[in-house]
Amino acid sequence: MQSNIIVTAVVVIYLLVMLLIGYLSSKKIESNTDFVVAGRRLGPLLMAGTLAATEIGGGSSLGVVQQGMESHGLSAAWYIITMGFAFVILTFLAPKFRAAMVKTVPEYFRRRYGKPSGIITSLIMFVPLIGLTAGQFIASSVILSTMLNLNYKTAVLIVGIVVTIYAIMGGLWSVTLTDFVQVFLIVIGMIIALPFGMNLAGGWDNVVANVPAETFDMFKGYNVMDVISLTIMYVATFTVGQEAVSRYYAARDGKAARQGSVLAAIVNFIYAFVPTLMGIIVLALINMGKFNAADFQDVGARYALPVLAMEAMPAVICGLLFAGIVSATMSSADSDLLGAGSIFANDIYKIVIKPSASDKEIMIVTRVTMAAVGVFATLIALFNTSSIVTILMFAFTLRAAGSFFPYVLGHYWKGASQAGTMASLIAGTIVVVYLEHVSKGNLFGLHFNQPIVPGLVAALIAFLIFSLVMPPKKQTTELAPEE
Repeated sequence: MQSNIIVTAVVVIYLLVMLLIGYLSSKKIESNTDFVVAGRRLGPLLMAGTLAATEIGGGSSLGVVQQGMESHGLSAAWYIITMGFAFVILTFLAPKFRAAMVKTVPEYFRRRYGKPSGIITSLIMFVPLIGLTAGQFIASSVILSTMLNLNYKTAVLIVGIVVTIYAIMGGLWSVTLTDFVQVFLIVIGMIIALPFGMNLAGGWDNVVANVPAETFDMFKGYNVMDVISLTIMYVATFTVGQEAVSRYYAARDGKAARQGSVLAAIVNFIYAFVPTLMGIIVLALINMGKFNAADFQDVGARYALPVLAMEAMPAVICGLLFAGIVSATMSSADSDLLGAGSIFANDIYKIVIKPSASDKEIMIVTRVTMAAVGVFATLIALFNTSSIVTILMFAFTLRAAGSFFPYVLGHYWKGASQAGTMASLIAGTIVVVYLEHVSKGNLFGLHFNQPIVPGLVAALIAFLIFSLVMPPKKQTTELAPEE
């Protein structure tokens, strides 16, 4: 009983600190630019912390532990390693992103390809952010409900309220500062937890002896094409996903953006094997009879890590680990919330609903939208039972397929046109939705585990053909000024 109180106290203190950071950050907000892109003053360390924390979320903590335990073994690490590959690739694009001096991806599309492109991009990117936020709310609530023996729905309400409040208060500046704390909590917390899990299993040799030999095959659950597809998916979605690319927009300069991306990659490479090994340890404990597979039947296999922590770790360490996992999911949720609010206020409200809106009014609308999305995502989380990783995968893919090439090539190719962009957006979205919900991955007799690859191919073909057939009136990569 006393240990549960200590665990609970540690996490409650963490949640209160997050709210305090949000409140203090709100004092630095004087304009919409401050709120959406943190005044463009992030250095490499803050960049790395917020990039890594944003992408290390529910899928890469609870989801990877579950995969490591159930089916993938050590190969589950690829889910996170490929994120690191994506950040390495983005180091070459980061200075271009920063130099554009935009606040959102749809703003880039609007000023590069015209108003219709901006509006369509806004809708394609706004809707998945709600799903992403809900996915992270689910992951955070899983931890809280297990740890505090709370009703799951009560935990969802706690998470939804805390994340929404501190994100609304300080915008990207508070999100960045909380991310910086959170990325260290999750990485260090998980690393500290490993020895306790191994000790419960009787040492590493016992772990190895009690799992199948193929558990340590790096290609047990992912083949080479899966690794390539995941990398492509992450590059595409980090490039056009507002929650990630806004960090590049917020960098102090192009050099800081590039350095931050490299450091974020290193964090991912280090962290990748930690939740994977935790999953393998749980599998060994089940096979040794120290855990019963029935322990997970009532709550689901995604609870593997919380169950292990409660059994194996001292109360304070357990509390730090739980705070770290909650922080991982919350740091992704707050970014998704801010991305949704930024896109709606800057690219839908300001452009479509009220073009005469002042800077202050846009900031207010951003906050109101974040509150609305927070409520809606909370409702989705209350009734959603889908796999965390599945939610993230589809949301990533849907928004990335059609917008990737117009966004990246638009920085380099003067011949990129509005017609090509519209064709790319439509083709990429149709192919992804068809593969995901109609054909279940089958296209022309071929099966695709990741719809992003054929989606990108279709989008690229449509983009090139229509840009060449219907070229822009003015050949330039420069952005039009905001109206």
